[in-house]
Amino acid sequence: MKLHNLTPSTGSLGREKRIGRGEGSGHGGTSTRGHKGAQSRSGYSRKKGFEGGQMPLQRRLPKFGFNNINRVEFKAVNLSTLQTLAEKMEVSTLTIDTLIDAGLVSKNHKVKVLGNGTLTIKLDISAHAFSKTAVAQIEAQQGTATII
Repeated sequence: MKLHNLTPSTGSLGREKRIGRGEGSGHGGTSTRGHKGAQSRSGYSRKKGFEGGQMPLQRRLPKFGFNNINRVEFKAVNLSTLQTLAEKMEVSTLTIDTLIDAGLVSKNHKVKVLGNGTLTIKLDISAHAFSKTAVAQIEAQQGTATII
């Protein structure tokens, strides 16, 4: 294969459709927009969800549910995860900052410690919330659970 042999594959290069360049071009007059109507006007853009005048799906379906504006979303972190992190970093005190540095949570998250897994070392943990089982396991190892 040489450079002078290279050609585009057949049918890959179509001719540019030149719109509004006279009747002889085949795309003159209405410039392929048809006659009258919103779609023939300049500046027309179809609304999101428009179904040709039929009642759109988002208006056909009923509204349901309730969004509580006072809901607080927590990022759940298990005791097993905290134990492996403490062993890896060789620390006995875990704060929100250490969790952020480890990449477990972002600075915008509120953290809740859950009691999944078993805790075998003494840990002093400070977080936004704790489950009852997590507090029980932490205190069983003579650790402390501090709510921020």
